[in-house]
Amino acid sequence: MQVEAYQYSLRKRLLLWLLIPLSFIGLFALVDAYRSASATADEVSDRVLAGSVLAISERVFINDDGSLEVDIPYVALDMLRSAAQDKVFYRIEGPDGSFVTGYSKLIVPAELPAQQGDILFGDGFYRGEGIRVAVLSSAASSGSQSYAYRVVVAETTIGRSVLTQKILVRSALRQALLIVSAAIIIWFAVSRSLRPLYRLAEAIGRRSSEDLRPILHKVPEEVYGLVVTINAFMQRLQSALGALRQFTGNASHQIRTPLAILRTQQELVLRATSLDEAKEAARAADIAVVHAERVLTQLLMLARIDEAASKRRDHSSTDVAELAREICSHYLGDAENIDVDLGFEGPQSIAIYGDPLLLGELVRNLLDNAIRHAAGASIITVRIIVRESDIYLDVEDDGSGIPLSDRTRLLERFEQLSASYSGGAGLGLSIVEDIALLHGGGFALLDGTGGKGIIARVILPIAIKTSVNTVHGRSSSSK
Repeated sequence: MQVEAYQYSLRKRLLLWLLIPLSFIGLFALVDAYRSASATADEVSDRVLAGSVLAISERVFINDDGSLEVDIPYVALDMLRSAAQDKVFYRIEGPDGSFVTGYSKLIVPAELPAQQGDILFGDGFYRGEGIRVAVLSSAASSGSQSYAYRVVVAETTIGRSVLTQKILVRSALRQALLIVSAAIIIWFAVSRSLRPLYRLAEAIGRRSSEDLRPILHKVPEEVYGLVVTINAFMQRLQSALGALRQFTGNASHQIRTPLAILRTQQELVLRATSLDEAKEAARAADIAVVHAERVLTQLLMLARIDEAASKRRDHSSTDVAELAREICSHYLGDAENIDVDLGFEGPQSIAIYGDPLLLGELVRNLLDNAIRHAAGASIITVRIIVRESDIYLDVEDDGSGIPLSDRTRLLERFEQLSASYSGGAGLGLSIVEDIALLHGGGFALLDGTGGKGIIARVILPIAIKTSVNTVHGRSSSSK
């Protein structure tokens, strides 16, 4: 089943992540612009309103009758009128708040105290409309007498609102233009920055399935790590494919050889002129079948190991001591047939985390290899030694040993030293090493005790120490 990767647009994501914060910033900027516009409109209008109050205040005087009189300069009121058709109201008060002239019902906001000499501003309502009020308290003098008075001038706030809206609209247009310009710049900048990725994709797309060479294209620094990872992956894939081709070739050769022998022996059986000749050919054919069966079993085991390694499964606890003893008992007959003393030494029970099937195959391969290839051996010992957090699973023989220069090559698949080591496919020790590595351990070929023979040692981590009572003695027939 083909599984497609989830796709998304990097360009759209960048635009989204940049424009959303910009929009919020623009919104806050608009709120601040509204406050600033409102303050600016109030400041400008208040100056005009203050000028009107001062102009009227300068025309307040005491007449010949000793009363206050005002010569209203209508220019002072006209200067307050704007294109928004604001309405202007005024009121002149004498001593003790007595009405002199103007709009008698115009009320001064209560929060504006009578403070002589300063112009005070406040907001209120008059005739159902919001107004801005300016108040100036002063005094008129005729030389012999002085009268306090108060000038109140108010205007509706239509002009202020219009001015605030104009300033706000201009600010909003500038910010919208800034956001749109940023979006366009980001779009083109991202498009241009992504061109190396498009060229990289095209270059990889033009490659054949066999072309696993490293990618050498010039890419942005942010993508360099991805390219390095891809190159490493292709290198591992190339190594895996090479190993697979080599393994397939060697496996086909190992299977083809016993099959060819089997076919040849069958022809000899058909051509045999005596019963003894037919039996000899049948016996050789049977040996070829056994060899082919062993090779197939090992190939399937290698496939199982590769599957387990790829899935990295969590293994359960396995008593490797009990497992090794059981397998040793199964090989007693084979050892006795070649006059070899096979025995087990180790604790009664020792547990590790592992797959019992794979661990059993590991022990079987070690014993099979020792029994088949330990030239001149008279004793084979399976030994388990506890070392702190690890165990040593040793299979030792007292045979002629293996040259130090050849031990590394023996761990490779389908490798055999010479005809003296024939009879297998060269997979046994390779399987042992793979299983040991899969369980977090290791494998090595060491010199035997006293420099005689060979020790095949597997190191495995301990899971649980259930018992360390050592079992001595040998569980086989001696010579």
